[in-house]
Amino acid sequence: MPVPSTREGGGAKLGDNGLQSLRVPAPEQPGTNAGSASGKVGGKQLALVPARVQPPAAAPIVGAAPAVPAVDRTSTAITAADRYQPSAAVMKRLPSKWPKPVWHPPWVNYRVISGHLGWVRSIAFDPGNEWFCTGSADRTIKIWDSGTGQLKLTLTGHIEQVRGLAVSARHPYMFSAGDDKQVKCWDLEYNKVIRSYHGHLSGVYCLALHPTLDILMTGGRDSVCRVWDMRTKAQVFALSGHENTVCSVITQATDPQVVTGSHDTTIKLWDLAAGKTMSTLTFHKKSVRALAMHPFEHTFTSASADNIKKFRLPKGEFLHNMLSQQRTIVNCMSINEDNVMVSAGDNGSMWFWDYKSGHNFQQAQTIVQPGSLDSEAGIYALSFDQTGSRLITCEADKTIKFWKEDESATPETHPIHFRPPKEMRRF
Repeated sequence: MPVPSTREGGGAKLGDNGLQSLRVPAPEQPGTNAGSASGKVGGKQLALVPARVQPPAAAPIVGAAPAVPAVDRTSTAITAADRYQPSAAVMKRLPSKWPKPVWHPPWVNYRVISGHLGWVRSIAFDPGNEWFCTGSADRTIKIWDSGTGQLKLTLTGHIEQVRGLAVSARHPYMFSAGDDKQVKCWDLEYNKVIRSYHGHLSGVYCLALHPTLDILMTGGRDSVCRVWDMRTKAQVFALSGHENTVCSVITQATDPQVVTGSHDTTIKLWDLAAGKTMSTLTFHKKSVRALAMHPFEHTFTSASADNIKKFRLPKGEFLHNMLSQQRTIVNCMSINEDNVMVSAGDNGSMWFWDYKSGHNFQQAQTIVQPGSLDSEAGIYALSFDQTGSRLITCEADKTIKFWKEDESATPETHPIHFRPPKEMRRF
């Protein structure tokens, strides 16, 4: 017999054949309307999708700590702690690739000599290391004994201060340059001027001798580095290109054979055969007053008021800055064969550096002579002797000071306080 079916309130009423038990009765909720997924039969609401059963909340315990909400691990949301995990605990600490500095003993002043009547502006050592010469603002050149510091000779001839000096290793000649536009060649057997090189239009600030050729380079306020034939007095080249005073020049036997630094903040590497610029280095922001060539590495350093920088030759690639800033106008620099570099400035500060790493291992301060002003604590020139064990500085208080390594110092009494740089500053 067929089962009669009637529609009542949108729900389906089945016969009494046991199918009534398939219906899931939903709890009665007064004031709610059943959706499309539920039906009403006999006043009862039918839920076809069972609701998630929540466990009853536990009663709070008096005096207990506040409950921590449970974290739903099935959730796809990533918390901030999961996203930003500190990696210092998990990452392997890599050692710094920066070279570690070699220990050098500190340098001490052991002798002060005086004799000049003006600022001492330049210095050059005899290739045999027996004597050295100094040029001064009193217009004289004085020759001193390297061992005793005794004055041996005074040479006159310049009519302005003597800014540059060089002694030839291949001839018995000494060369001098000054603010009087003159470049002179002195014969050291007769102690007289035998040649003068005319051509500079203003004061001559720096001078260098080529190590293998019979030529000399001079730079001056006319922004030109002039190359002279030592013997014939002829001007071989006028290396023009700087826009301001050429205040430092160094030479070497291989290209670039001439490197100049200028008040226009640039360094130029020159092709001596063509007489033209090979490259211009524009890393400095202030005047490049000092250049120093390493004795045997193909590198050189340049000093400015902003930084001391190291470059590789022959291309002039920038290697790195020295790891401290002297914060003064650096007038002069020198490097010895033990990789000790010293730079000295207008305020009388002398900083000693480990050349390989750029670490500053000593900061010395020159002391002015009694009766001098504190503002006269300036160092204008310095040079190591031929052995590199003695350093001589020329100063604004008219004195010449001798420095040597402290023999009593040990790595225990003067430890290295070195922290490698975090990252390389390129400029």
